[in-house]
Amino acid sequence: MRAGAAGLYCAVTAVELLIGHGWWLHRDDFVAGFVEVVAALGDGMPMAFVDWSRATACLERGRLACSSGEGQVLRLCASLAEGVPVDLAEALTSLDAPMVVLAARAVLHAGGCPEAAYLLRDGDVR
Repeated sequence: MRAGAAGLYCAVTAVELLIGHGWWLHRDDFVAGFVEVVAALGDGMPMAFVDWSRATACLERGRLACSSGEGQVLRLCASLAEGVPVDLAEALTSLDAPMVVLAARAVLHAGGCPEAAYLLRDGDVR
């Protein structure tokens, strides 16, 4: 997934948030239904892409069971990656502190401030 997003700040941050959260990528139904793996063009390393719009559409229709916080993480990822609308007040208040830090890092990085995102590494809020 990182290879597929490389070079695109918003796509990279969405992937890093999804990986950092750790839950969605361990669900077979999510991976089978919304992650596409394709052969790489140059170095032979496969690339994976998430169909964010379809995943969030299924989530909104209640066809992707999860907790409130897990759903909000997916919504945040989709918003960063493809501009899928998300209610930040609802999303952020559904997350625990470590996930809020990951989301803040993602926003900083997507906004072109990776140095500021680095300051929040490992949940070390200063």
